Amino acid sequence: MDQIKLQAFVEEQSLSVFSKPFRHKATFNKRLKTTGGRYFLNTHNLDFNPLVLEVLGMDIFEGVVKHELCHYHLHLEGKGHRHQDADFKALLKEVGGLRFTPALKERKPVEQLWKYQCSDCGQLYHRKRRVNTEKYVCSNCRGRLKLLGKEAIQNRS
Repeated sequence: MDQIKLQAFVEEQSLSVFSKPFRHKATFNKRLKTTGGRYFLNTHNLDFNPLVLEVLGMDIFEGVVKHELCHYHLHLEGKGHRHQDADFKALLKEVGGLRFTPALKERKPVEQLWKYQCSDCGQLYHRKRRVNTEKYVCSNCRGRLKLLGKEAIQNRS
């Protein structure tokens, strides 16, 4: 989809779903990495991440367009257009827009961390690097640390 088709698609969605015209610019922005789209308060233009369409498909992209159009129409009407506003949540639910864009990148792989336990109080520690158990002690009770081995931890980002 190119810029002209995107503009026509957003205008068509605005008329069919919201029964209101979209009179500003809609563009693809390849620099967007973590978001599906963006609404500009000053210019009323919309930016969309082209990866949403390429990676996740047309259904998800349509949900993102509806989400941004909710911001657009509510802001122009002087109603609550922010994510936490009741007007926004109600309109988004009514039109079937997406609340969040699904992740575009795969999650980072599992990370291996060293696991230690205090021999006195049982406190657990996870460290990326090995710790010299002769030199370092428990921060709670100053007891000796015991190496339990490596443990796989799923990264959050």
